[in-house]
Amino acid sequence: MSTTAPDDALPIEALPDEAVALADWCQQVITTGETAFSAEQTIARRLGAHWQDGVAQFGFWTPELLDQRVPDGDVFLEILRPETPLDLTRAHQTVSFARTLLPVARFEAHTFAVATGLRPGRRDETGDFYALVWRDAEGAWHRILDPMAASLPFGAFAPAELYDLDAMQAARTDGSYYAALKGEAQHKFGPPVNILQIHVPTATGGGTLASLTRHYQRLADRLRAKLPLEPGDRLFLGYDAVQLLPVEPTTVFETGPSFWQETGQDMLPEELPGNSATLEVDLTRPNTTNWGYDVVISGMAAVNPVLLESGRPDELVELAAALHSFPRTPKMLILDVVFGHADNQGLDALNSHFFTGPNMYGQNLDYRNPAVRAILLEMQRRKVNFGADGVRVDGAQDFKWWDPRTQELRHDDEYLQSMADLSQHVAGLDYRPWFVFEDGRPWPQEDWELSSTYRAVIDSQTDSDVFQWGPLTFAHNTPFLYTFWLSKYWRIQEMLERGENWISGTANHDTLRRGTQVNPELNINTRLGETRMEILDKGYDNPAASLLSYATLPGVPMDFLNATARASWGFIRNQDDRYGVKVVAEEAISLKWQVDEYRYSVPGNFGRLKDLGFETREELARFMEFLPALVEVTEYDLDEIARMLNGAEPPLAGPQSYSVEHLKTIARAWMDDMHDYCNVSHSLSALDPSQTRFMHDLRNFRRANPWLRRNLGAADRFEYMKPLEGRTVFTALRHGPDGQQLLTVTHMEGVETPDFDPTALPIAGPDGAPWTLVLRTPGIGSDYTGGPIVLRDSMGLVFTRGGSG
Repeated sequence: MSTTAPDDALPIEALPDEAVALADWCQQVITTGETAFSAEQTIARRLGAHWQDGVAQFGFWTPELLDQRVPDGDVFLEILRPETPLDLTRAHQTVSFARTLLPVARFEAHTFAVATGLRPGRRDETGDFYALVWRDAEGAWHRILDPMAASLPFGAFAPAELYDLDAMQAARTDGSYYAALKGEAQHKFGPPVNILQIHVPTATGGGTLASLTRHYQRLADRLRAKLPLEPGDRLFLGYDAVQLLPVEPTTVFETGPSFWQETGQDMLPEELPGNSATLEVDLTRPNTTNWGYDVVISGMAAVNPVLLESGRPDELVELAAALHSFPRTPKMLILDVVFGHADNQGLDALNSHFFTGPNMYGQNLDYRNPAVRAILLEMQRRKVNFGADGVRVDGAQDFKWWDPRTQELRHDDEYLQSMADLSQHVAGLDYRPWFVFEDGRPWPQEDWELSSTYRAVIDSQTDSDVFQWGPLTFAHNTPFLYTFWLSKYWRIQEMLERGENWISGTANHDTLRRGTQVNPELNINTRLGETRMEILDKGYDNPAASLLSYATLPGVPMDFLNATARASWGFIRNQDDRYGVKVVAEEAISLKWQVDEYRYSVPGNFGRLKDLGFETREELARFMEFLPALVEVTEYDLDEIARMLNGAEPPLAGPQSYSVEHLKTIARAWMDDMHDYCNVSHSLSALDPSQTRFMHDLRNFRRANPWLRRNLGAADRFEYMKPLEGRTVFTALRHGPDGQQLLTVTHMEGVETPDFDPTALPIAGPDGAPWTLVLRTPGIGSDYTGGPIVLRDSMGLVFTRGGSG
């Protein structure tokens, strides 16, 4: 994508009277607002950049200008217009910008500017860039970036792009989807039947939103044409909703290079407002890798440019439209938002008033500051307006504030309620999205696994359809360890009795990563596979566990694409410099679970590490055995670690002589190579057609029986076969509408059963209509339709009788 200033471009002109009118309006709102928070909520709608009918309005919350006692005459709106072609699809380019300073109007901590002649960005063209700048008493210039930006082609630490959001919304192709939802009352989205969780960069070979959209469009075309489905197709089908891991801008490389690097003068020359100067900028297309949760808060209303093939935020709207237009059953789009913390890099992107101090992830946010509270909610509203039907809130237990009266941190449940109360407006429809919260409080208290109820948000919210992640979904679940399922029996009973507002399923971005960090010397369920890779894959893509989630448990089952594709996964983040080596040391154990000698030897895998001298997996594994131990014994002294590595006998592979820089280079290579290795496209050829077909059929079974979402009733039963005799076999009887009954038998772990007839078990109830087998896991022959059977680890059956089933 490139653009050149048109010859007939209108001159950029400030509209100071209009800016003053905005400042006066701001004063009036603050003076007459019922509360400080309600006033800031009204003002937040005007913050950021807004373009309409040829006029651009800009609003900033700037308490730092008050802190620094900066006079009005030293504050300007900076407009940066590309003078040479700017191609957002290029990896690197140097572009000249015409820089213009415009006057602003201020009231207390708010700053406004209005101008004409500006060019907004659209799907097919790049717009003008902007920021706020101010001059200190020594004449040095400082830049204030827009945290409310709609488009950030070069990330959250670069000037924003003025964008025509009205044009983006007008171009939507899913208008009929929203029109069908209109009614007399505001529409409220409810829970889907099931969810597919997707990490965009590893979901397709392209690794972008546009690539994922094309994939869903291809699947839709094949369904309409009634073409046969391949195993890789089935991974994406049978779901009511798609949940994306966070798509907000994340952290950048700690030590550079910057994606926006100005050459020549550091900031601004002595220019009068309205005058232009030329600025040269070295531009790098953002190329970080991240699992999505390392956010800086600034830019949360925009889309991470790493995910944008074209550099245009329209790609997220286009994905929403593709899902909403999917044949047979439209799919909901759920966005995963992270407002419970900011990475420490956020201190460089936002003013200090956003923060209250450090936490285990970086920085706590000041939810009690009315302006911060209002801005965060407005960021959320704008992001959801891309077309999301649901919102997943990451780490809801981290939304806290310090109560000076009681000298303790309190959970801000009122803020969580405000998140769920926000109204959206898309394609003429006013609606409220469905909400699901990840909240494990009292986590990180030491006994959280025992004491967490997973209902703190559900019980505090006013809506009956608010969800939380359930106890089998939250964090530290390892279903490939012996006795896992029996040890979790009490949690499963909780889910059966009160889990209808829980997300179920054992595989997600957190649990799969935790699984790769398990000590292989623990009591591993070796019946799951012959190798560690097979054991891990089947542990998180397990037919019996899936039967439990989809055919027995209430709530909403969720699958993670990398798990169902049996692709690799891990803590993906290549921006660290200071702690990058430490992070890799913590991830080193995943080499034992996810990479064997053959996979490492494939020419396309781990090329960076091979170039650094680790030509075989054995050589890398030896280095990875040393690294975690040295990180611990030296208390992460990189110089000492390098020295000790150089003394290893026999010498380690890799650099001829280790240094701190070599260690950081290896850490970056590991992260980049693992990111590439985790791409789902690499696993498609190895998919088992019987497993993907079974999982697809199972998902469609759940969709055909939505009543399974409800808690077990008085007539329902759930037990494990007794005596155990070395195995855990669950049996369940559920009653549906119109007299329908479902009988589920799942072998979760252990030795095989004796020959037995599942329909003759006591749980099956009194004699009645004959049972019909409707689902069997892979490994059970198609000739089996009922009667005696021997079940082995990971096998299961579903029978039905009565009603319409």
